[in-house]
Amino acid sequence: MDLTVPEYAYMFGFLQADGHLSKGAGQRGRLTVEINARDIALLHKFQELTPYYSSITERTRSTNFSAVHTSVIWRLCSLEARTRINALGLPYGRKSQTIAPPPGAFSPRDYVRGIIDADGSVGYTGQGLPFVSLTTASTAIGAFLCSYAEQVTGAKRTLRRNARDGIYNVLYTTENAQRLAADLYYEECLALERKSLAAASLSAWMRPADMRVAPERRRWSDDEDRVLLRLGDHVQAARELGRTEKSCCVRLWRLQTKRLPLPVDQ
Repeated sequence: MDLTVPEYAYMFGFLQADGHLSKGAGQRGRLTVEINARDIALLHKFQELTPYYSSITERTRSTNFSAVHTSVIWRLCSLEARTRINALGLPYGRKSQTIAPPPGAFSPRDYVRGIIDADGSVGYTGQGLPFVSLTTASTAIGAFLCSYAEQVTGAKRTLRRNARDGIYNVLYTTENAQRLAADLYYEECLALERKSLAAASLSAWMRPADMRVAPERRRWSDDEDRVLLRLGDHVQAARELGRTEKSCCVRLWRLQTKRLPLPVDQ
């Protein structure tokens, strides 16, 4: 599994997000991936890429979302294969918060596409806007997506966990989603077919003439926070920093009540 090869980088990203490594007695154990039966072609591709015996089985059961749900499961038991995958960064057992990009060289856009195919979404919002999103519990994975997407689209995102479940929801819409989808889902790349088709469809969207482009948010720096805390007056700070009084008032309150971390030297 050479992660500089696009297919293996994609496969590893998918396995990190949607695979599971389990240990048994002695040297026993297995890697499993369970996905919707409609996506079985991807598991067959994983079989082709893997020079060890593996199996694909089908099961039908009831879930919280469907009375009858058919899934397919790929199982790989080889100790050598499991050792390699574990060394690259897929831990045994629960791993949603601990997975991170691999330490060595790898193909970033193929790796990101694997993560998106497993734990993300591509398509149109209820309002008809193109979007690409990722749901993850891993800070490292969320930060890597934000960094990569900023290079491709120029759009900055700040990671914040959901207050309800502690999950990160990273979202790109409109032209940013178009640019990101076009970069990730290039021609003849390894991907879930339905998401590849959805990504291709985003290019057809055109911004309505009456839809304004929202300006990029001006982010607060540590230096600005220090000025705000030193002055302790949102009106005076607004004049000095060239910001609105409302934004300075809210930021000062959040800093003083410790709802935001203080600047490093405070």
